[in-house]
Amino acid sequence: MSNVASGILRHRVLIQQQVTTKDSDGVEQTAWVDVATVWASVEPLSAREFIQSGQTQSAVTARITMRYRDGLLPSMRLVHRGEIFNIAGLLPDKASGLEYITIPVAAGVNDGQ
Repeated sequence: MSNVASGILRHRVLIQQQVTTKDSDGVEQTAWVDVATVWASVEPLSAREFIQSGQTQSAVTARITMRYRDGLLPSMRLVHRGEIFNIAGLLPDKASGLEYITIPVAAGVNDGQ
């Protein structure tokens, strides 16, 4: 995908960032806040089930490609059709690194926590 055509970016993906705030009693609380909604390509790559701490867990690995966005961090998460994806890495395009970004993601293990 050397040049991302707009027709390929046909899925709406929400970018969220975790923030910590203090309530009126000074107790810290964490929450996910919306950063942006972008057009992207979401491609499932594999699915697997495994046992963790005595419970069956499922992890779906996918690749999400979107136009380059400054400020995107691995600590953020992506939401597509209500499914939460953890960012496993950020892979810029080979040409300039500023055209598009490919993001390997996993869902179902810790829901972005």
